[in-house]
Amino acid sequence: AIAFTMMDMKQAGLSLKEDDLRLLLAANVHIGSRNCNESMRPYMWRRRPEGSHIINLGKTWEKLMLAARVLVAIENPQDIIAIGLTQNSQRAVFKFAQHTGTSYIGGRYTPGTFSNQIDKRFLEPRVIICSDPMTDHQAIQEASLANIIVIAFCDTDVPLRYVDIAIPVNSKGRHSIALMWWLLAREINRLRGTLSRFEPWTVVVDLFLYREDKKEEEESSPAEAAPAIGAPSAEAKAPEGELTAPGTEGTGIFQLSKEQDWANAAAEGKAMLLPTEAKSFPDAGAPVVAQSAVSRWGDEVPAATGWGETATTDPVSVGDWADDA
Repeated sequence: AIAFTMMDMKQAGLSLKEDDLRLLLAANVHIGSRNCNESMRPYMWRRRPEGSHIINLGKTWEKLMLAARVLVAIENPQDIIAIGLTQNSQRAVFKFAQHTGTSYIGGRYTPGTFSNQIDKRFLEPRVIICSDPMTDHQAIQEASLANIIVIAFCDTDVPLRYVDIAIPVNSKGRHSIALMWWLLAREINRLRGTLSRFEPWTVVVDLFLYREDKKEEEESSPAEAAPAIGAPSAEAKAPEGELTAPGTEGTGIFQLSKEQDWANAAAEGKAMLLPTEAKSFPDAGAPVVAQSAVSRWGDEVPAATGWGETATTDPVSVGDWADDA
């Protein structure tokens, strides 16, 4: 086991600062779940009356510094893979890889990535960092078969099987998991010498937070939300033309003129003409008179269907067809 005490941290200048402690408390990193695994009990401080466990932030900071020193010892940053399969950790993992130069797997882990050499996606890293051992159990199990170092952010109820360095945190919280990835990336850059320990990091922790994609809804003003009674609305405005009867402008009521009103035209005995000069329909009580094909379909009789016959000049009426039948 690797011994890393508070005395070593003070000598190396890695002790927990007051500003960092405030960030940890504000992000609820110390709030664990109601259940506590036996392997995570040494990292617990006490239990709340409602049942949730409280994590010792001093040990959390020790393990975070230890993980940063292990990651800095890797010569090629591409041999480090950050894994975040949960929704809250996908953005944090991407930002961590962007600012540290490591690789990352976000969204879904393909089984066989670390164990199946035939697979095109086969990877052979030296260290993997997991956001939650419960969700990333497939990657952790395959890493144990390939002798890969596993660093994981662990909640109080997760087992530590195959985990080499466990960082006790609230891994289910959106703010806590983002803050821990941000602190780890900052410490790696400080140990590499690219970031001064006496200057604040220009990259804010908000970039590591998961944000839900919400459609921007148009906020209506109070006048539009509650229109005055009797005022014409935009939807009820009548279009330009003869659809609005004289004297009804601005009332929001669609009305037809007498020439366009079918019901009034039928009551007065007038024929309602369509755009294609259609004839009026006969009354319902009038007897049905058989019309010839010539009067209905045209003035000329269609040509004969026979090959050698000529067209007949006598019109064929509907009555002739009835007689033949």
